[in-house]
Amino acid sequence: MDLIAPYVPDLESIPAGLDLPAEIRRLKTERRAILLAHYYQEAEIQDLADFVGDSLQLSQQAAKADADVICFCGVHFMAETAKILSPAKTVVIPDMDAGCSLADRCPADHFAQWLKQYPDHDVVSYINCSAGVKALSTVICTSSNAVRVVESLPKERKLVFAPDRHLGKWVMKQTGRDMALFPGFCIVHEQFTAKRVAALKAQHPEAKLIAHPECDATVLQLADFVGSTAALLNFVAKDGAKAFIVATEAGILHQMRQRRPEAELIPAPADSGCNCSLCPYMKLNSIEKLYLCLRDLKPEITMDEGLRIQALKPLERMLALG
Repeated sequence: MDLIAPYVPDLESIPAGLDLPAEIRRLKTERRAILLAHYYQEAEIQDLADFVGDSLQLSQQAAKADADVICFCGVHFMAETAKILSPAKTVVIPDMDAGCSLADRCPADHFAQWLKQYPDHDVVSYINCSAGVKALSTVICTSSNAVRVVESLPKERKLVFAPDRHLGKWVMKQTGRDMALFPGFCIVHEQFTAKRVAALKAQHPEAKLIAHPECDATVLQLADFVGSTAALLNFVAKDGAKAFIVATEAGILHQMRQRRPEAELIPAPADSGCNCSLCPYMKLNSIEKLYLCLRDLKPEITMDEGLRIQALKPLERMLALG
């Protein structure tokens, strides 16, 4: 059987001196494409996007967009979600290797084996997972609606939460529900420690600490506000503080600076010793790869229809909650 070679962006095929932003705008029109960018993308990609948001917001925008092509500047599971919700549209991503530590640490076959320990449990899966894991789930949640999703399930039901253990612990604290937690984590948020964050707070006593619930509970206990990426952005936009310590991926600072240019924004330090925390997967996407993606309409996200339908069901249960 012949094997199809994976698409590899040919960066050397880009003419020297090409005005990439102008070409990307031209190709968007020519392809009838909508360009979506996650908050963690490079600033120059965010500035070219038709819509910047978190993963679910982007997929919802894609589903209702009058477009033939969805170009998803994010990571693989996000583009998969767009395909699940928009099967008739061509979905492409600048770099197919742009994965996610949460999704990659929870492959569907491994998750299916792990679930055998909990045969009578409903499965609540964070949207940061593969289509295969979504298909094994009862309902999907996001970091912004996880508490509401769990509270919507009957109290007598036993629950599994996957794949992020930190988000699961935070939801347990907010809801009082006991849940079996899959032992996954985000490699960016795992790097934030209470010791280093507390030291930074001592250096900037006027700053409010805001943190994503994918952080460890010891970090969240120190936070003035805990919320999803979009919630953190809205908090900075509306709160009167003049300085914020931001414990999430540093790409969000671009949008925060646009909302509050006068505010001091301090990225929480990673335990590795650097002064910023960047997702290596998100940063695989580049403006050059974005141009090639729109030019060639590759790499494309494809999906078995049976898997898509199974993965759609728990997404629809979440969307039905409003």
